[in-house]
Amino acid sequence: MSTDAEQGFESALASLEDRVRQLEAGDVSLEQALTLFEQGVELARTCHEQLEAAEERVASLVRGPNGIDERPLDDVSR
Repeated sequence: MSTDAEQGFESALASLEDRVRQLEAGDVSLEQALTLFEQGVELARTCHEQLEAAEERVASLVRGPNGIDERPLDDVSR
């Protein structure tokens, strides 16, 4: 498996979903479950970081009254 930092969002999310399915099935040993859980935490962190980066990019491209203004994403509806 490539490192989490090298994975794209979709790939990391698919890997996370796969680990969740394996854990939910309940047919893995305790040691395997712990390993899957640890990997899942890292994958979730990777997805979160990539989503935050995407949010920052979107926030920097919000159109304002004077063209494209940079402002935080939570200010978009105002």
